[in-house]
Amino acid sequence: MNKLALSISIPLIALLGLHHNAPIVAEQSVSIEKAPLTFADLNVAEKAKFIEHLIATGDCSFKGIELYGKVQFVTSFPDIKIQYVTSFPDIKVKWVTAFPDQCGKWQEVTSFPDFKVQVVTSFPDLKVQEVTSFPGVD
Repeated sequence: MNKLALSISIPLIALLGLHHNAPIVAEQSVSIEKAPLTFADLNVAEKAKFIEHLIATGDCSFKGIELYGKVQFVTSFPDIKIQYVTSFPDIKVKWVTAFPDQCGKWQEVTSFPDFKVQVVTSFPDLKVQEVTSFPGVD
């Protein structure tokens, strides 16, 4: 019985690299700082700075997602949570039926979206105003 246990454990130990000459390496503790997940996670100053950046650079993205293209509405696991507003929006959106290729032009689809949104009434990532002309970030 001991020979059987020994014959099984030696190859196993060799595979794991745990033999008597192997140096013991202490695991290093690495602290990873968690980045904010959504616009809502930012504090007031960070939100203001982000919106200023959008306006100054004309950047039309949020969390790496371009804010134009094909949009699918979902009730869970969205890429972005939006709230419809009538004033002071983060982005003005124009709904189109084709060629959603500019900032703020969104086309609603049911499959193969560029990004998914969930409409909420509080704690949105972005505030959206629907417009018929001049879409985009002001």
